[in-house]
Amino acid sequence: MVLLVTMAVVLVLLGYLLGAVLGPMFAGIGGGREYGQPERVRQTESTIYAGFWGMAIAAGVWLILTAVSFSSGDKLLLAASKAKRVTHDVHPQLFNVVEEMKIASGLPAMPKVYIINDPAPNAFATGRKPETASIAVTAGLLAKLNRDELQGVVAHEMSHILHRDILFVTLAGIMLGSIVLLSEVFLRGMFYGSLARSNRRYSSGGRGGGQAQLLLMIIAIVAAILAPIMATLLYYALSRKREYLADAGAARLTRYPEGLASALEKIAGDNSAQLQTVNKATAPMYIANPFKKKGQRKLSNLTSTHPPISERIQILRNMTHGASFRDYSESFSRSTRNKTIIPSSALAEEEVPVRGPEEKAGKEEKLQKQMRQVGDIMRRVNQFIFLSCVCGLKLKIPPDFKQDKVNCPRCKRTIEIPKKQQKQS
Repeated sequence: MVLLVTMAVVLVLLGYLLGAVLGPMFAGIGGGREYGQPERVRQTESTIYAGFWGMAIAAGVWLILTAVSFSSGDKLLLAASKAKRVTHDVHPQLFNVVEEMKIASGLPAMPKVYIINDPAPNAFATGRKPETASIAVTAGLLAKLNRDELQGVVAHEMSHILHRDILFVTLAGIMLGSIVLLSEVFLRGMFYGSLARSNRRYSSGGRGGGQAQLLLMIIAIVAAILAPIMATLLYYALSRKREYLADAGAARLTRYPEGLASALEKIAGDNSAQLQTVNKATAPMYIANPFKKKGQRKLSNLTSTHPPISERIQILRNMTHGASFRDYSESFSRSTRNKTIIPSSALAEEEVPVRGPEEKAGKEEKLQKQMRQVGDIMRRVNQFIFLSCVCGLKLKIPPDFKQDKVNCPRCKRTIEIPKKQQKQS
């Protein structure tokens, strides 16, 4: 919340400075035009009034962008990521895990489930409130993770929804966009010389007033350059903090920190190409930085939206005595040598014991089966028709198949395609 308020202060102050410089260019802004009033007093009052107009305009820009984002932001994000909503039949295990974590977290509604047709393992959650939330995972994630690991990732995204992180990050992102927009408009105006003409106009009114206006202009230019940088750093800091909190929430919901730690390890070690549908606006929403490739995800600095994965894994694996927020807090402090990021109100909860992993028998066989199922998952997402012949062969009929019958390649039997499925295709 402190970071969010700081970004709001940066936005308001930037609006005031830009208004104080740009406003006096326009006739009729401000007061103090009575006859007999000194020129310097008129300029000072005009600048103050214009500054407040600038604050109002900055707030207006933020409110407009907020309204657009809240009305259709989650839909735009899912569309930009090329995520397709799926039913229970496409991937029953994924739906079962999401339902388990929904019950464990106490969410009022089941999140909508989406799959992104991409081999790079990753996931994100969206939705400004728990009642309208969505969880999207890539096909690569489903192929590479076992049930415990998938549960850890889903619990991480469920924690984002439960803690309303999506709302906070959305608000912060809108503030960042507003600050960048205002700065861009101001700096581009400088290049067109409108401020230079304004400076000459004010300089003619008196040496002292001209110097003051010139000084204010320099301050505004510096602010227009530094404000987006500062806001970006605050945005990244907020994003990194929320990732830690979501990890803590995932460990608590699953009672198995190793599940998420192992999932993050597989994501970090994946050799797939970079996620194709990601951009700078959507990157902070993912569980791991989608712009980082193997060997780079352990790196993190002030310009990263995510903490180092190696650090996150270490914190989770040091939680050997319990899975509560207090256990995560202690592990965080030991691993990072930093002050805990867990709110003090959450540290007093009761103990949450760590459970054991699922049965390990046939683990490699399960993983191979998952790899084979990736193609089937995406065929279901793309509305392929699945038919089983009596000889045991499974036929996968593309959605543009026009005939009402198909011959089995193995036993040559003729199989009818159900009319209902034909209509859906």
